[in-house]
Amino acid sequence: MQVFVINPNATESMTDMAALTARRVAAQGTEIRSATGRGLSPRSIEGFADEAMSVPSMLEQIREAEAAGAQATVIACFDDPGLDAAREVATGPVIGICQAGIQAAMVLSKRFSIVTTLPRSVPAIEDLVLRYGASHHCRKVRCIDLPVLSIESDSQHAFSLLAGEIARARDEDGAEAVLLGCAGMSEMTESLSRATGVVVIDGVVVAVKQAEALVGSGLQTSKANAYARPRIKV
Repeated sequence: MQVFVINPNATESMTDMAALTARRVAAQGTEIRSATGRGLSPRSIEGFADEAMSVPSMLEQIREAEAAGAQATVIACFDDPGLDAAREVATGPVIGICQAGIQAAMVLSKRFSIVTTLPRSVPAIEDLVLRYGASHHCRKVRCIDLPVLSIESDSQHAFSLLAGEIARARDEDGAEAVLLGCAGMSEMTESLSRATGVVVIDGVVVAVKQAEALVGSGLQTSKANAYARPRIKV
């Protein structure tokens, strides 16, 4: 089985982290291929314009990956940029890490919160929570007020901020689980869970496992209607 992990932004180190996480949890026999956004893709995705700029390159790379044998795609960005468009161009399942993480949180807990990076990311994630039918279950979308790229450059500070915010979600929100709202946080998951005593969920991990399950079940993206490829107009 081959799973394609695409980081829609243009920062190679973030791709490497997502790929490392994916390979760590992938089943024996699953090959993880990864790629970084190119062209006009921004260095980090921290707003609606960043999302829009990342999508054209991502769609092209998904097509290329499937032509090279990828059977499923994981979009390693918590905003799930271009998710519907990706499902339209892809044959295999396309998993967004936000949707996968929210679905896992709803299975593992009755109430959960999300901790992301910047305040400006909160409204977009709140919209996704509503879209995925989780508004009743998600207590709050919190942030640590730290840019995405600072998670890597100052990881100790980021860990401290995350641990504090997760503890507040536990104590103030009544959250029984916390979903990390950025792919760049993926390698901190286990340590944060130990530090806070809360079930901490990383979207990259659950998206990879969901992709494996769907491919293993012989399922592909439906082309019956909404995700049908557009006909070429002449």
